[in-house]
Amino acid sequence: MKDFIAVLIAVFLCCYFNSSFAALNKWVDADGKVNYSDSPPADIKTKTLRSSSVTEAAAPAGGESAPKTLVEQEVEWKKSQKTKEDAEKKAAQDKENAALKQQNCDASRSNLATYEKGGNIAQYNAKGERTFIDEVARAQKIDEARKAVDSYCK
Repeated sequence: MKDFIAVLIAVFLCCYFNSSFAALNKWVDADGKVNYSDSPPADIKTKTLRSSSVTEAAAPAGGESAPKTLVEQEVEWKKSQKTKEDAEKKAAQDKENAALKQQNCDASRSNLATYEKGGNIAQYNAKGERTFIDEVARAQKIDEARKAVDSYCK
């Protein structure tokens, strides 16, 4: 039984490969007789009924590219996945940067409003003692806060 199956597979493969590699052309000669052949004559217009698989693989018609192998498809898929992941990472990083910029903008506007509001503003020195800032220091802090607002809020 195993021999029969092996012979059957061999016959099938021979038929398959013989039919898949042979081209079939049809033409009418000067006498009006229809001819079929795998190699058409050069001076007569022929109609290709079946093209050769070898010819198609070697030189694809119409400038089309040959079908991609599984390895090429996998490489292309991995490349597209990497591109997609990179785009997602970039979008997440951009979103995070925008949120951080908004936080800095809000904080610098709050600081500017605090300095411009007036009143006594206290700071702690290196010893941990509380000191109040004078008008010159307040003007300097307002200038710094405006620069921060311009920097973060644009």
